[in-house]
Amino acid sequence: MSEDPNGAASAAPALRQRLARVRGVSVPPRPLDARALAALAANPGCHRRALLDGAGVDKPRLAEALGVPSGFGQSQFAFMRGHAFEARVKADGGAELLRLAHACLGGGPAPDGGGEVPHLAAPGQAERVARTEEALREAAGRRGRWTLLDHPMLALEVAGSDAFLEPDAIVVHPDGGWSVVEIKSFPMLDGSADAAKVGAAARQAAVYVLALEEAAARLSERLGGAPAVRHQVLLVCPKDFSNLPTGAAVDVRKQRAVTRRQLSRLTRVEEVAAALPPDVCFDPDRPAAELLHAVESVPASYAPECLSACELAFHCRERARAAGDVTALGRSVRGELGGLTSVEEVLTAAASPDGAGGGADPGQDATVAALRRAARLRGEALASAGSGAPERGPGCR
Repeated sequence: MSEDPNGAASAAPALRQRLARVRGVSVPPRPLDARALAALAANPGCHRRALLDGAGVDKPRLAEALGVPSGFGQSQFAFMRGHAFEARVKADGGAELLRLAHACLGGGPAPDGGGEVPHLAAPGQAERVARTEEALREAAGRRGRWTLLDHPMLALEVAGSDAFLEPDAIVVHPDGGWSVVEIKSFPMLDGSADAAKVGAAARQAAVYVLALEEAAARLSERLGGAPAVRHQVLLVCPKDFSNLPTGAAVDVRKQRAVTRRQLSRLTRVEEVAAALPPDVCFDPDRPAAELLHAVESVPASYAPECLSACELAFHCRERARAAGDVTALGRSVRGELGGLTSVEEVLTAAASPDGAGGGADPGQDATVAALRRAARLRGEALASAGSGAPERGPGCR
């Protein structure tokens, strides 16, 4: 049977319409940013998050409607401070930012003041992606000069749908290399910053690097070869306790490889959407009972790490605890327990002298044997503490 050459073209609008109905036709889509993609890549088995992010559902509003608000987000003061710092870094044609890029990443002669800053405005996201790629192509033709792309727009296909990403900046070096720039408002004290915050910034930057590599691949024919996308990104932060910028090169090769592998494992959004009941809708203005039914109709994969990355984590944690799911205890615990997937199964295996199912030789299952041994040691310790401890004299502490 021959394939329909128009099948792919007709499938895309149909998927967009289905996702719009899932989101709520009157609800504007929430853009999928690099931070969300990094969190999604960290938990690729969660169909719930893949669908909600792919459909552009407003997860903070959804969490509030379910009665489990996440409390995520910056304060207005921190938001304004971050914008003011970024504006200072990019002032005068990005002179200070390009100086830091040269000092940390090299890539040609030192910049003499600011560089070329092309205009990237366009009416829509797809148009902004096209304008960004055109600006990158033009910058490649100005070899030997520094170019700064301020808030460019990149596209990255994720689970069958496009994600539009907006890094803080991209620098095109005089040697033709491309670098991602991350500007953060947390301080860099004595040349180093908080490791957890730097790690989060590296995972976010790795998503931008992947998207920039896809743009380079699309432009390779027009440029006579794919430009070099650097795997070291420039992290710019306030220096010590001042508002002066300082920079550091952060190697994101490991984060890039992990993110690419995890994103490739994501179930395609159309597969998850096709399995939904036809009446499912995540419009936050719907009654809470309907929203709860909609959320529970999509399988989730909760882990404690979700608490710092997903707005629905509190809801998923409650459900995981109520179901006795061992994943609520952490991925490392879940990995140690093998085929035991519920707390009840674990307790039964630890208490039963015949193993997990009754009649099985515990020596044949290392997990069950370890649980039984831990339960026996715990019982012996409690018995010893309750019966054999000598009384202390009045002078003992």
